[in-house]
Amino acid sequence: MKIAISMPDNIFNAVKRAAEEQKRSRSEVIVEAVKTYLEKLESLRMLQALNDAYAAPDTQEEIDARGAGLDLYARTVLGKEER
Repeated sequence: MKIAISMPDNIFNAVKRAAEEQKRSRSEVIVEAVKTYLEKLESLRMLQALNDAYAAPDTQEEIDARGAGLDLYARTVLGKEER
């Protein structure tokens, strides 16, 4: 698909230089830059979703499950018996 965009001269000149250095078209350089930007946005969205999910305090069920897991680890991996 073809589109028309406007950009500052300094950005256009940087894109043009990069394209010449890499022996690629300006379009290829711009498409790669947009793909990288979109991937970064998606990573930030996922990070925010994780931060939101872990921001809430642990429920008692989660605390109990973590404690049971640590007890099991101590018995099976570390070989320690509860006292």
